[in-house]
Amino acid sequence: MAMDTREEEAIQAVVERLTDAYATTRTPEEIGAAVTEAHASFKDRPVRDFVPVLVERKARAALDNEASTRQ
Repeated sequence: MAMDTREEEAIQAVVERLTDAYATTRTPEEIGAAVTEAHASFKDRPVRDFVPVLVERKARAALDNEASTRQ
């Protein structure tokens, strides 16, 4: 399913928020990869309204989990 403009803008906003939140612990590439992976997991879902919120939660969890395993 192709992303519409609204969803694309919302996902970009997720990337920006996570980049700000993880600026000291994650590279932009790591953040982008986490968001891309999280977003891909929702690709076949027909209802798209909450996908950006779910992507942000899943990406944060992945970034937090990786941080705890690095220590």
